[in-house]
Amino acid sequence: MKGCPLFLCLFSMTCWVHLMPTTGNKIFHFGACRVSMSMAEIRAGFTAIKANIQARDPIRTLSILSYPHSLHKVKSSDRCCITHHLLNFYVGKVFKHCKTEDLYVNRKISSIANSFLSMKRKLGQCHEQNRCRCGQESTEKLKQILANYEGLNVTSAAMKSLGELDILLDWMEKSP
Repeated sequence: MKGCPLFLCLFSMTCWVHLMPTTGNKIFHFGACRVSMSMAEIRAGFTAIKANIQARDPIRTLSILSYPHSLHKVKSSDRCCITHHLLNFYVGKVFKHCKTEDLYVNRKISSIANSFLSMKRKLGQCHEQNRCRCGQESTEKLKQILANYEGLNVTSAAMKSLGELDILLDWMEKSP
């Protein structure tokens, strides 16, 4: 009976710690949906490999994510929808074709991919509840991004898309 208050105190502290958001996580608003993620962790992983990945890009005159189909011009009401589709794009097409001979780079890519998969799942739940709606403009932007990607060979397109990850991260962090 003497240990009961101590056990209750430890149990309460354990529950409290597990319910607290992970250190470094921030809530991002994508239209009607909110997603908690550690952008600093993703950025740190990308920064560590950015020069290596961008050096593998043979076509520097084309961009997959930037002008004229810039994400920065997406309406705030379309942010949920296009973010959901871009996370699907990165998880389904980009990361699985980004393999290098460098194990360190591959581990960083895998870590970023796991973060994107987690975000995709969280945003997907909101998207499935029909809280995300795609407007014509965001649908056109997404089609252009896919057309640019599919216009290159798979490996080049994947490396180029990964090399442009900072464009996507900047856009995701931008307040609506």
